[in-house]
Amino acid sequence: MVTAIAVAGFVVAASCAGIRLLIGPNLADRVVALDVTLISLMGAIAAHAAGTGDTTNLNLLVVIAIIGFTATVAASRFIEHEGVRS
Repeated sequence: MVTAIAVAGFVVAASCAGIRLLIGPNLADRVVALDVTLISLMGAIAAHAAGTGDTTNLNLLVVIAIIGFTATVAASRFIEHEGVRS
């Protein structure tokens, strides 16, 4: 029961971040919204794994974390270099 409430909370957070991802006024807002969406997805997977005791999807958490970190770093470097025009 508590796991279902936690997963529902993560779904709500991901939905709010998804809306920000679609209507974000600039690229930085969209990058942050994508990061929040990925973290919410990771939290929902972890809560489901904790509730069921099934650890088969925990490898997926590692992959999502690596991809999310790499995407955030790449996007932030792109935004940083986009502002510096010669």
